[in-house]
Parts: sequence; C-alpha cells; structure tokens
Amino acid sequence: MGNLIGNFTGFDGRLNRQPFWISGIILAVVSIVVSLLVLPVLGLSIMPNFNFDTSASAADIAAMVNAAQSRGAWIGLVLFLVFLYPSAAICIKRRHDRNSSGLDVWIYFGIALVYQLLTALGIGMTTADMGNGVVIPVPGPISMVFGLVLGIYAIYLLVVLGFLKGTAGANQYGPDPLGG
Repeated sequence: MGNLIGNFTGFDGRLNRQPFWISGIILAVVSIVVSLLVLPVLGLSIMPNFNFDTSASAADIAAMVNAAQSRGAWIGLVLFLVFLYPSAAICIKRRHDRNSSGLDVWIYFGIALVYQLLTALGIGMTTADMGNGVVIPVPGPISMVFGLVLGIYAIYLLVVLGFLKGTAGANQYGPDPLGG
C-alpha cells in the first residue's frame, strides 16, 4: 500500500500503465466520494437544490440558477486545486516512463486552471433567455472554444498517458518499472 500512496506524493520516478490506471481510478473514486458525500456535509454541493415556490417570479428563478452556476463553478475550482497535486504526480511519473519531462501535463493543468478560474468568475459566459424573463448563464463563444481546446488536449493526454507503452529499459528518470 505504501507504494500505491507513493504514486500520489511525488514527481520522481516512473509509472507504467497499470499502476497509472489503478491510481487514476482511485483518485476518481475519491473525488466522487468527496463531491457527493463530504461536500453536502459541509453545506456545499455540486448539484443545486432547487426548491421552486409556485409563486416564484422569473427573476427569482433566474437568480437561483445564476447563484447555483456560480457556486458550482467555485466548488469545481476548489476541487480542481485539491486534486491537482496527486493528479499531476501520477501523470508526470507516467510521462517519465515515456522519457518525457511532463511539460505537456503541466501545460494542460495550467490551461485547465485558467479555464476553471474564468468559469468561476463568469468570464466568457453569456446569457440565454429561457422565456418568461428567465435569463440564465451559458458558455459564450470564447468559453466554448477554450473548452474545445482543453477537450482535444485531454484526449491527447489520455492516449499518451493511458495507452502508449513506456520506454523499454532505464531512461533518465529511472529504471524500467517492468524490469525490462
């Protein structure tokens, strides 16, 4: 178990595909548990709780939707920051297995952080009229392009980190984790 915990706690060494996937799944499960169980205990939640009063005005509904979007974006940013270090650790070690410094991983996390921050601040958002005076925030063109670039970059990293074989034999980052 100490070796598994070590996957999340530093940037030195190499990580082959199997421990990378196991570590990634563990991290995903922990983040889901935190999102669904721990945050509500703290009075926070990713999922908004809309209790619409039948007498609520369109402005009241729009205000609740706006507040929920803003709150969700800030919670998403905090969760991103909480899980940034362990995520970066497993990704960088995986890139080391392919004899790369992992600069592309840091660039991805930098872009993702900027995107999360812009979303939390409402920058790049526009509004849509849902009818009856209900105006809600929706991603604007800049936000959509940013998200598309981030998505394409994520697919690239998924392939590189999750599916491509590591360097056979020792490299500048350490011995072959498979003993080859």
